[in-house]
Amino acid sequence: MKAIVVGSGAGGATVARKLQSNGFNVNILEAGSPFKPFTRNISWSEPLRRWGLLGGEGNFRHLFPHMNMVHSSADLLLVRGLTTGGSTVLSCGNIVRTHRGLEEIGLDLTPEFQKLEDELSPEPFPHERWRPLTSEMYHVAEDMGLNPHPTPKAVDPHLCVSCGLCEVGCQRGARWDSRRFLKQATRKGATLHTNCKVEKVILEGNTVKGVEVNHQGKKKSLKADLVVLSAGGIGTPHILRNSGLEIENRLWADIVLTLGGVTPGARQLEEPPMVWYTEHKDYILSPYLDILSHFFHKPWRKVSVKDRVGLMVKLADTENGSVYEDGAVEKHLTEHDVERFDEAISLAKEVMVSAGVSEPLVKGMYNGGHLGGTVPLEKEDVPFMKPSWLPDGLWVADLSLAPRSQGMPTILLTAALALRVVREITRQYEKR
Repeated sequence: MKAIVVGSGAGGATVARKLQSNGFNVNILEAGSPFKPFTRNISWSEPLRRWGLLGGEGNFRHLFPHMNMVHSSADLLLVRGLTTGGSTVLSCGNIVRTHRGLEEIGLDLTPEFQKLEDELSPEPFPHERWRPLTSEMYHVAEDMGLNPHPTPKAVDPHLCVSCGLCEVGCQRGARWDSRRFLKQATRKGATLHTNCKVEKVILEGNTVKGVEVNHQGKKKSLKADLVVLSAGGIGTPHILRNSGLEIENRLWADIVLTLGGVTPGARQLEEPPMVWYTEHKDYILSPYLDILSHFFHKPWRKVSVKDRVGLMVKLADTENGSVYEDGAVEKHLTEHDVERFDEAISLAKEVMVSAGVSEPLVKGMYNGGHLGGTVPLEKEDVPFMKPSWLPDGLWVADLSLAPRSQGMPTILLTAALALRVVREITRQYEKR
């Protein structure tokens, strides 16, 4: 039984590994090139950054093409990984259960969460290696009754050198990413194709027969008995739209806004990002030096990286974005989003000032990198883990299935959704 898996992030790699183990002949198609971490020596950029000579964030793709960035509106930047490992190679390694919107549709992923946690063994980063100011903000949050939690991370502290640059790739291999699942899949016989962009699925009536790809500039068709789209909340709907299939205009992004302050010698970058978090109704707060804002946000230019302190707000935003047939993306912050950000930033400011962080406290860039909601499951879809309108032989296994924005880390959720999908695929094909 031939299976094509499109994408190699948390969803695609999870599906590919399990399908190959279950006896399928799997081809993994990744649009990007093999991943290479970005340089750790960022000090060379400081004079250029301070004078604004780095240009806009769009220039970063020339230095680091694995990070794809697109403005979905004038004030919102969406970020995703286009490379082996997808966005997991650009992550902070946070492994946290999140299930916003799933209870309403009757989807309980507890068994999948547990299975993945048993394998990844997430643990908080050792408190004694937190920066002093990070610890102080944690204690302030405790005193304020915010109940901060050390963040479970798939990071080996014995290998981690506390460079703080998890989001541009881990050079030491300390942080888990889905390339480990890819390696296990290929060892079992799966084949990984990079620089292989899927443009659309091949349909005969209401049945999928394969995909059309652009592989290193050459277009060709690849046949399969089933196709699993795991190209993410933008890539998956783009392929569906190109195939003549309609999607929901409900893209969400877990939008991030970091409040930046100043403390001489804070050196916040000398620890992993997001070592603790506080959980609220629609958002979390977490210590975070936003690299994008540091490099490219004009109001942040005057403060050096060693003196910059950041506290992130990650918001469960309104599910209102659109992905078009040409790949363009449109998503705006709503008035409700802005109101909730104002509330969260006010709380972040209180934590920072109480911990001794100096003003000016300046907002960073609005950006989002958890992209989902464009192929959402409905209650009636859950028993089959597949939206009813998808053609026979076509499946989705990524955050596109999650109907609601999470405002939380989402690697565990993505992999758990994929595990449940592959279980249903296997069950259905065993009957044939």
